Amino acid sequence: MTLTAARRMRVSRVVSLALAAWMAVAGPVLAQTGETMTPAQEQAPQAGSQAEPVQAPAGGAEVPAAVAPEGEAPTVQPQMTELVAAEAERDPTLPHNLSPWGMFMAADWVVKAVMIGLAFASLVTWTVWIAKSLELAGAKARARRALDAIVAAHSLQDASKALEGRKGPAALMVQAAAHEVAASEPTLDFGGGDGLKERVSSHLARIQAQASRQMTRGTGALATIGSTAPFVGLFGTVWGIMNSFIGISEAQTTNLAVVAPGIAEALLATAIGLVAAIPAVVIYNVFSRSIAGYRLLLGDAAAAVERLISRDLDYRLTAPQRRKLAAAE
Repeated sequence: MTLTAARRMRVSRVVSLALAAWMAVAGPVLAQTGETMTPAQEQAPQAGSQAEPVQAPAGGAEVPAAVAPEGEAPTVQPQMTELVAAEAERDPTLPHNLSPWGMFMAADWVVKAVMIGLAFASLVTWTVWIAKSLELAGAKARARRALDAIVAAHSLQDASKALEGRKGPAALMVQAAAHEVAASEPTLDFGGGDGLKERVSSHLARIQAQASRQMTRGTGALATIGSTAPFVGLFGTVWGIMNSFIGISEAQTTNLAVVAPGIAEALLATAIGLVAAIPAVVIYNVFSRSIAGYRLLLGDAAAAVERLISRDLDYRLTAPQRRKLAAAE
């Protein structure tokens, strides 16, 4: 047992001498290349500890290690929102004003021209609506008053006196019929009244057609605006979307902030086209019905004038017979 213990002591001494020799050789080398930090050394210092100097690997000056104050979490500057705001200020392609006026000012010159044209078309629509509404209301009122006077008259001469000095197609019908009767006076005893009725009907038809044409003047613009404004707005939309895709290609990005302004400007052109077209179509349909009612009033006035002519002719043709009866008596 004593011999074994003595052997163990000799082995331990040999191992100790070998480790001492290795440290003597490897120590200078480690001092030159720097020591490798262990994971425990890489951890942050404990809260409340002071900054300790750290030896630079290349033999530079001592640099104090930054330590966060006790009880506070380290902050990251700048924040994400500040970065986004700074990026928006630096990038001119990002939108700053998406109001209708801002989108109009930022649009391409072709899209601007389309929007201006559609705005002008909308102005024409409302101008025609105001002007034709007043004109149609006045014409209907005159036609009704003239029709009442013609129906109440017993002869063409009475109707002429009632409508003397008045304006409007119905009053003009009575004047034209009276003029034709006066011009055909010498031929009535020989040719009868059929020719006079045809000539008076011709005058009345032309007056009625002229009045209808004058009343429908301006409504053709409403029909044109209502049918073409959506397509004009669609052209502006297509052009704006094309420019948006070109901007995407040039910017080499699919960022929504780059794509959205151009698409919004393009859709604004379609919206203005619909704003111009929808009222034009509605107003055109309203005027069509109102003008149809006005034509009906003129037709009633023309029929009343023809009845007066027929009544006067019947009375004139029976006058010789009455004279003969009177002479026989």
